[in-house]
Amino acid sequence: MFDFLALAYPWTKALHVMAVITWMAGIFYLPRLFVYHAERGRSGQEPAQSFKIMEDKLLRLIMNPSMIVTWIAGLMLVLTPGIVDWTMIWPWTKAAGVLAMTWFHMWLAGQRRSLLAGQGLSGRSYRMMNELPTLFMVVIVLSVIVKF
Repeated sequence: MFDFLALAYPWTKALHVMAVITWMAGIFYLPRLFVYHAERGRSGQEPAQSFKIMEDKLLRLIMNPSMIVTWIAGLMLVLTPGIVDWTMIWPWTKAAGVLAMTWFHMWLAGQRRSLLAGQGLSGRSYRMMNELPTLFMVVIVLSVIVKF
């Protein structure tokens, strides 16, 4: 098993990076849709229906699959011999960042349900929450690249 992971390492790493890019695009875009939905889509008419469709498709068809692929490829990388030195700080800070990003993803899914029920937050609140994934991304990228 570990021999396979070592041989597949470049492919696994490439898949992981592609999945992360896709996941992050959705993580940044969905709260922006929520801002528009909260500010312009409360009526139940257009554009509310368009926002609901876009939010659903982004979450279900793009973000959820890319998060799953990110996790699977990431775990494969962690299990690849010689890649992670658990005596250093960076794997732990990266793990904390990934868990925080996953929490944010789940929070977004819950907010989508709240918006559908007419109980979402204000546009300003969604704008402010949209800054969190940037902080998580900074922690993750610095952890992996600088390896402190």
